[in-house]
Amino acid sequence: MTSRRTRDRLIARLREQGVEDDRVLDVVRDTPRHIFIDEALSHRAYEDTALPIGFNQTISQPYSVARMTELLLAEGPLHNVLEVGTGSGYQTAVLAQLVDQVFSVERIKPLQDKARKRLQLLKLRNVQLMHSDGGMGWPAKAPFDGILVTAAPEEVPAELLAQLTVGGRLIIPVGARQQELKLIVRTGEDSFDTRVVEAAKFVPLLSGTVR
Repeated sequence: MTSRRTRDRLIARLREQGVEDDRVLDVVRDTPRHIFIDEALSHRAYEDTALPIGFNQTISQPYSVARMTELLLAEGPLHNVLEVGTGSGYQTAVLAQLVDQVFSVERIKPLQDKARKRLQLLKLRNVQLMHSDGGMGWPAKAPFDGILVTAAPEEVPAELLAQLTVGGRLIIPVGARQQELKLIVRTGEDSFDTRVVEAAKFVPLLSGTVR
């Protein structure tokens, strides 16, 4: 179930789908995805598929995690990264092994509590978590040189754009029924360069918090 061979098969599949960054692939291979899902589903941990984690949320498909992380890091190392939607903590754990500091917000408190325990288990100490409405980001910790969003708003939240440094990169799925994964780079005080990367399928980014 969690053997090296099983994980290697997953990495081979990600390479076939176009993920090229060896640093990202190594971290995905070495991160124990099975601890981020319920035990009843753990036999599917290294399949390239999203899986339910409760509260109508999912742990992201490994391809999505690897691809979005690769896009985020494409222009070099990042210091200060915001993740919108901690969820299971899996994407958080991957990011924490590749950037200096991760600030992650989650609107559903029980999911955040579980994620915190998993990150502690992995001894990832460069992560700060906050229970809040993710669309608002984390203004007190801004600006960020990278923002990664793990749920899809219908439009890009202006609050997140405002929290990017000049040169900073925002990776975000956008849309309701049909979603697109977008890469947005802040090129100036009021200017942004947007590129559509590929089609996407994520849970919707909702407002408000759940205790």
